[in-house]
Amino acid sequence: MYTPKHYNQDDWDELQQFIKTYSFATLVSIGDVYPVASHIPIELETNLDGDTVLWGHLARGNRQWKTFEKHHDVLAIFKDHDSYISSSWYQEPEVPTWNYRAVHIYGELTELTEDTLRESLRRLIDKYEQNSECPVSMESLPDKVVEPQLKGIFGFEISIDMIEASYKLSQNKSEEDHNNIIKKLMERGDHQSRGVAKAMKRSQND
Repeated sequence: MYTPKHYNQDDWDELQQFIKTYSFATLVSIGDVYPVASHIPIELETNLDGDTVLWGHLARGNRQWKTFEKHHDVLAIFKDHDSYISSSWYQEPEVPTWNYRAVHIYGELTELTEDTLRESLRRLIDKYEQNSECPVSMESLPDKVVEPQLKGIFGFEISIDMIEASYKLSQNKSEEDHNNIIKKLMERGDHQSRGVAKAMKRSQND
């Protein structure tokens, strides 16, 4: 990922929080002819050896998991909001652009054991059920529901070998331009624009 110096983000605490918050990711692997990608939840976890890794799973009906037999190196892409930035919002003539935040993690993928797969699913369900009115859990689900599902998925762990993170939030603009971009994005009012505006506001305080 092309990341000019002023957009580079290397604060590990910040990146961990970003990955945990925007964990619905894109997993890219090497296919026989073309790259192969799936859109799935991928969680930042600590494995049983105490290493910080990524955990996830694919349906075995998704043939991407077969690509891992030949090629273990994969890319996980995490991103949040993005928005078009009109150059009419600048004080000086300039071309339009796009603001976004994205984190790329490169690593080696290995298959989870059955026990670790169960643990990864337990953590995944607990994370997303915590605010449910009537939360479910691995323990509350009957075996006749859980066991067939476990046989139908491929669980994986990805080592974190290299990280690229780009927070493109108009850091190269003047304070006046920066503030005006935030104002215009908030006025636009859609979910993506407001998300970028809020990220830009937070970046001013970092």
